[in-house]
Amino acid sequence: MMRIGAAALALIFSLGLTACATPGAQPGEMEIRRGTIEQITAVQLPDTHHQGVGAVVGGLAGLGIGSLIGAGTGRDVAMIAGTIGGALVGNEVQKKHDQPLPGQQIIVRTTSGVLVAVTQPVNAALRVGQRVYIEGNGEGARVMPQ
Repeated sequence: MMRIGAAALALIFSLGLTACATPGAQPGEMEIRRGTIEQITAVQLPDTHHQGVGAVVGGLAGLGIGSLIGAGTGRDVAMIAGTIGGALVGNEVQKKHDQPLPGQQIIVRTTSGVLVAVTQPVNAALRVGQRVYIEGNGEGARVMPQ
């Protein structure tokens, strides 16, 4: 009698756990919604280059060049001056190349009536009134033509 009770209890417990389990997002799954573009606004996206990389690379190049000059104390001074000069030059070069990228903020009314705003690089194939897919969500969301 005790064996049947324990087995029945185990069965009820496992059924209860199975019923409580909710399917979550599986790896590799992507949310896709459908909608119509309501508005497109031109925006500037920040540059994706890392700040300070130019200064670091320039400083290392200056250090390398400075180490080739002179000997003893003169060499040490040349290495320090080369590092500082290279960092300044590398930083200025990076500033000239760090330009905002053209982008667009797209307002999409989904089939459920919800408005969704997505900011992404320019996609010339998109226009107001067009039926589209919104792939993903949050920062990773993108609007794609149907």
